[in-house]
Amino acid sequence: MKEYSMKKLRNLLLVGASGAGKTTLAEQIFFQTKSSTRLGKIDEGNTVLDFDPEETAKKMSLGLSIGYVNHKDHKVNILDAPGYPDFVGDTVVALPAVENVVIVANATGGYEVGLELALEQVEGKAKGKIILVNRMDNEHADYDKTLEAIHENTDIRPVRIHLPIGKEGSFEGIVDVITQKAMTESGVGEIPPHMKEAAEEARMLLMEAVAETSEDLLNEFLENMELAQDHLIQGLKKAISTGEIVPAFVCSAGTGVGVMAFLEGVIDYLPSPADAPVIELVENDESKEFIASEDGELLGYIFKLYADPSMGDFAYVRIYSGSLKTGTEFYTPEREAKDKAGNMYYMLGKNRHDCSEIRAGEIGALVKLKNARVMSSIVALNARHAIKPVELPCATTWQAIKAVKQSDEDKIGSSLQRVIAEDPTIRYELNVETHENVLSGMGDQQLQLVLKKLKNRYKVEAELKAPRIPYKETITASAESQYRHKKQSGGRGQYGEVYFRIKPTERGEGFKFINSIVGGVIPSNFIPAIEKGLVETMSKGIIAGYQVVDVSVEVYYGSYHDVDSSEMAFKIASSMAFKEGFKKCKPILLEPIHNMVIIVPSEYMGDVMGDISTRRGRILGMEQHGKKQHLAAQMPLAEMFNYYPALKSFTQGRGRFTQEFSHYERVPEDITQKVVAAWQDNDIQ
Repeated sequence: MKEYSMKKLRNLLLVGASGAGKTTLAEQIFFQTKSSTRLGKIDEGNTVLDFDPEETAKKMSLGLSIGYVNHKDHKVNILDAPGYPDFVGDTVVALPAVENVVIVANATGGYEVGLELALEQVEGKAKGKIILVNRMDNEHADYDKTLEAIHENTDIRPVRIHLPIGKEGSFEGIVDVITQKAMTESGVGEIPPHMKEAAEEARMLLMEAVAETSEDLLNEFLENMELAQDHLIQGLKKAISTGEIVPAFVCSAGTGVGVMAFLEGVIDYLPSPADAPVIELVENDESKEFIASEDGELLGYIFKLYADPSMGDFAYVRIYSGSLKTGTEFYTPEREAKDKAGNMYYMLGKNRHDCSEIRAGEIGALVKLKNARVMSSIVALNARHAIKPVELPCATTWQAIKAVKQSDEDKIGSSLQRVIAEDPTIRYELNVETHENVLSGMGDQQLQLVLKKLKNRYKVEAELKAPRIPYKETITASAESQYRHKKQSGGRGQYGEVYFRIKPTERGEGFKFINSIVGGVIPSNFIPAIEKGLVETMSKGIIAGYQVVDVSVEVYYGSYHDVDSSEMAFKIASSMAFKEGFKKCKPILLEPIHNMVIIVPSEYMGDVMGDISTRRGRILGMEQHGKKQHLAAQMPLAEMFNYYPALKSFTQGRGRFTQEFSHYERVPEDITQKVVAAWQDNDIQ
């Protein structure tokens, strides 16, 4: 396998709406560079990158995949991210692995939801952002209109590097604005006469944009009204790497027109790893800059796991600096553990190409790592810095999961951990209050895919259902209660008597136990049993089976028997006295309330605000951010579990939200009665 210097490498992440043509684009690049022997098609289920059985069945990308091509003494690594919003986590986690993000836009789709989401993910990131307008052969395709829609809805002003020759059925090639040459299927030639003026104007606009990014270039441009070609290209690469210029290209991945011109543009005009050597690291909670180099200190990043049932877990890795060789030990600071590089590969879809070293700037795959996980850094054994962690989107969907067959209960946990390790936006945890295993993630499609992978890879059938709400029980009034536990059934009997004063405490204060026994009416050695009886009863609930909180119980009187009293007797007496007294104290249910920030285009605000009020939510305020409103609100968790599908419906898929737990609040009486009745029905059964 040929080795490439950092300057000869390009790393691309393809993002955009589902159906924009990212996988088809990659397929054309592989085929036209002879990296694959046939042109795979999504409809036929034989593409290089959509190789997972679920992707083949659904005819869409469901996870990040990687490939590469060798062209003109360069290597271009291509990461293909799924466009469906449920799988946005793959894009977020892969961003640090590349210098260039190619936003693939549909020339006929307008400002699609998936395009909007992709642009939001790269907003503010110091990455090369490239707009590639695809499907130029389709009816109503319009390059200029697509770029204008992006400019109107974002702060991005795309700068044309390529212009299309023709459109729809007559789309036959592109004009390179920099070289002022036409590239068609018949080769490189002169610009069509009717396009010369547009090409010269586009070149002037490009030179102006590049000149404005550097004082030296601006002086050269003002003096000559021209930039030397090498200065123009160097300035363009630098401006792309910092995000100051967003270049625009055009192609038809379906017909292949413009695809090789785009690849040549990638090599000629986009930054290499050597052009973006500064990596932001964190050490002891402080940021620091690291300069990557080919012979520098080892630094890498794991951005994707893929669990192969036959080969084990593949870890896709980007090496920024130094090199990682087979047999090398390294440190993973996020896990505070060492690991060792075993077999390593360059990946082309599911096809592996052996290598013994992954060098600076390269992307490859490792297998059988013991400790490293997604978003783990790879550093030298004596280093303790790490790649700055990415901020994952918070969950919008929750489902309880359990095995269909009792026999699978033991292995569902380990199988699930392997499946969800591929997507860090899926979380799996035991809710200690409801005793349910809860999966959370970005959408229903994502969670359904987990079920299919469990079944297909590990033969574990599981089912999802709406999670129980972790209500809590408490009281609003004070009362006294007394209970005598007395039992005689041959031999030693049981005896214990307690008197309680039960009162509510402040919200969030928890449980208070007060021992006011005087005169030895209950010996001190039985007091811990009384408290234990209370704690156990509170954990199981009294009116609806939920944990009791924020109560004070004072034991102030009681009686005992020299022979028959025991810890168990006092524990039972304590539990019964508390249950009886609790019911006298006007019990209520509390429910979790979450803070939310709901982000929607301004035109949908009326519908969204109306819906929040029907869900017992409260609007706290709003702020305008560009063309979006950020609506601060609070909503009960019970109403939030099914909120995301409704929000997508109201906003044509353009709304989203973040959420976090805030506090507990009293449940309305009508809902309390339903919850209590449902629990009593189950209890009777």
